[in-house]
Amino acid sequence: MCELFALSAARPQQLNDYLEEFYMHSPSHPNGWGLAVFDGDNVQIEKEPVIAIRSRYLKERLRVPIVANSCLAHIRYATIGKEEYRNCHPFTARDITGRQWTLVHNGTIFNYPPLSKYTALQNGSTDTERILMYLIDCVNGLTRAKKHSLSEGERLSLIDSLAVNLAPDNKLNFALYDGSIMYIHDNSAASLFVLQKDDAAIFSTSPLTREKWEPVPMTRLVAYQNGKCIYQGTDHRSLYEEKEDEMRLLYL
Repeated sequence: MCELFALSAARPQQLNDYLEEFYMHSPSHPNGWGLAVFDGDNVQIEKEPVIAIRSRYLKERLRVPIVANSCLAHIRYATIGKEEYRNCHPFTARDITGRQWTLVHNGTIFNYPPLSKYTALQNGSTDTERILMYLIDCVNGLTRAKKHSLSEGERLSLIDSLAVNLAPDNKLNFALYDGSIMYIHDNSAASLFVLQKDDAAIFSTSPLTREKWEPVPMTRLVAYQNGKCIYQGTDHRSLYEEKEDEMRLLYL
């Protein structure tokens, strides 16, 4: 599977040391790398369908200080979708109000029929891109129904319901950023950790330093703003356990 990295902070953090260690895991996740650095309403996304430790571009990029309040990163082990640029994470899209949503995902959607229609509409072939397209449609539908831009509470409730619906029978580890709130979800044991500092929360598929990393609460959405947890969603109890038959079919 893939690995993901995320940051939510109250003030800018220099991330080079964490990111360098994160990308060193790429020999086991060789099918692409990605980085999203947020600056207010703007996001700079860089990615390549090559193993991170062999990327000349990434090597040069990490020589420049990477400083941000919010950040997402990803290294890909392809399960669904070929090794090509359009299948690399992060994925990003805007809703009808102009809010930008950016997603990285570590997992596989084995069974969720509402995603099927996006197969013919997406640019690439990953289930992650389909998740984001579905999410945007849900946001837009609720926005039209409410006849106003969604409040923080409405966005939290919507993403919570999406996590509850998507999690059963699927591995759904993700970090999602909406320009204000970082949404985190984990339903696979020992596969997502958080380092909580005074003014920052750093998330990674595995601990990156000798600091005090703690497991992310499983089987429920958690949301962070300015480095603090502001929301814990519904405990759906849908813990993913890998099934040999599913994985065999997937790789066939």
